[in-house]
Amino acid sequence: MAQGRPDTSWHFVGQASAFPNVTSDKASALNETYPCGSSREPKSASSATGCKVFFVSEEKDSDATPVDLSDPIKALELKNQVLIFQYNGKFHAIDHKCPHSSFPLSQGIPFDIEDFGVVLSAGIQCPKHGWSFDLFTGMADRNAYKLTIWELQLRPATVNPEQGENSPDQEIWVRKKPRMG
Repeated sequence: MAQGRPDTSWHFVGQASAFPNVTSDKASALNETYPCGSSREPKSASSATGCKVFFVSEEKDSDATPVDLSDPIKALELKNQVLIFQYNGKFHAIDHKCPHSSFPLSQGIPFDIEDFGVVLSAGIQCPKHGWSFDLFTGMADRNAYKLTIWELQLRPATVNPEQGENSPDQEIWVRKKPRMG
């Protein structure tokens, strides 16, 4: 009997407003605390870690389960975990595990990939050995290691009666990219 393919269904991981926008001028480790809200809003009292991590089972129709990064044992169980964050206004979903050293990338630092001052892409640096990975292609800055990039969709938020029908928030949905072939 042939083994089935892993589940490629979409998983809801939260509201876009719950993810702080980590910017290149203030970037530090993603598991640090950043202020929530946009830069156009007055300073708000709310803050959150710069990323969220979810366990996504390979079982069909399973829910994405939040991983408590303050629990050292759960944070190091990296298999089937997706790391989600917003960097310079763009949402990213990647494997939580560095493909080179199996280190949690929630401790990584996002950065701009530049050439002579022109921003070409964005990357994340793993603090264990200093390796970097492009957030759009997954390619490493050395050797043939490749970071798994998850598909991410921003969908209109379901209507919340408290916020009215004009809720500006969006929902974030992720899934592992289906393998072709």
